[in-house]
Amino acid sequence: MAKTMAVNAGSSSLKFQLLEMPAEQVIAQGVIERIGMDDAIVTIKYGSEVQGERLIGNSEDDDHIVILKDGKGHKYENVLAIKDHQQAINFMLQKLTDLGIIEDFNEITGVGHRVVAGGEWFNHSVVVTDAVLEKIDRLADYAPLHNPANAMGIRAFQKLLPNALSVAVFDTSFHQTMPEENYLYPLPYEYYTRYGARKYGAHGTSHRYVASRAATMLKQPLESLKLITLHLGAGVSITAIKDGKSLDTSMGFSPLAGVAMATRSGDVDTSLVYYIQEREGLSNDEMLTILNKKSGLLGLSTISSDMRDLLDVQDTNDHARLAVDIFVNRIVKYVGQYIAEMGGVDALVFTAGIGENSSPIRKRIIDRLAYFGIQLDSVANEKRGEEIEISTKDSQVKALLIPTNEELMIARDVEALK
Repeated sequence: MAKTMAVNAGSSSLKFQLLEMPAEQVIAQGVIERIGMDDAIVTIKYGSEVQGERLIGNSEDDDHIVILKDGKGHKYENVLAIKDHQQAINFMLQKLTDLGIIEDFNEITGVGHRVVAGGEWFNHSVVVTDAVLEKIDRLADYAPLHNPANAMGIRAFQKLLPNALSVAVFDTSFHQTMPEENYLYPLPYEYYTRYGARKYGAHGTSHRYVASRAATMLKQPLESLKLITLHLGAGVSITAIKDGKSLDTSMGFSPLAGVAMATRSGDVDTSLVYYIQEREGLSNDEMLTILNKKSGLLGLSTISSDMRDLLDVQDTNDHARLAVDIFVNRIVKYVGQYIAEMGGVDALVFTAGIGENSSPIRKRIIDRLAYFGIQLDSVANEKRGEEIEISTKDSQVKALLIPTNEELMIARDVEALK
């Protein structure tokens, strides 16, 4: 059976998932961190409960293999020097062979690459050509922390797997259905025509996946639904989906816009940014770093960017309580705005790290929205990481918990283009 790999290449990391397609069965997943360092960390999990057996490795360095605590597979771990993405990918592919996960590189017939910024050029996933790669490079200014690394990963895989179909899957493409009144900023129009200054959104692959699953759970065509999908993780984006299409989304030109996030500020009055910058004597890059890396939950709480830490101490730490309050309040504002924009809503969908696992945050959001006819099932809401309806049976508006699966969407897009 053909195997497809879903890849997310960062500036110093490489995450992957290997699936048998079209069965959609995950057979391995892993991450290589600290690429470019002498102590890069490699982790590969493999073995499948679905297959009813473990994949037993035949690697020479079995000391690095452990049986997972749940008894459903193995985990390979190692620390070694990896100088660049090319070496990281070569090591990963060779290790998949050594561990008996694949017999030959040619078993991998498709590789889907997450690409953050597709601009207005890409409204769907595409087979990678030289022209596509050139455009990804040209869009680096839109996502300077991501697109260059995404392109580097694509080129490295193409060298090592020249026979595999290479597909680019863009975070922004799902949001290309937004109307002008939602994606344009009230700035001089020439900035849009010259520089593409507009809202692009993010997490599109995640929103697309959970919307599809929501339609299945609700037993209604996606095209007939009004959904608000809440991707609540370290990055947070909220999307209004009407008739199966993205109508509006909280992130903007970059993932910095929208609600307060783990370390990102979300929406801030631009004049305040310059006010602080002048008084602190900060460069543009320094100010942008503060907005991206030192704000949000971390900046407000002064102690942590992790919601779990803040919930643990919110009763005794005023800064932690305030950070959680602002996080919830900003989300409720966006949801209310989108309900008005769509003229109603059929369901709210919670996904990503916080959305899937934090019952207290889900409860606070839903309780604030009760006047829209949404009622929480407190027992169901205690569930974590599984598809389930967390609203009561008689709730006029449904609330759904749906774990996201961007890797599966990427693999499906590869299969569709084969």
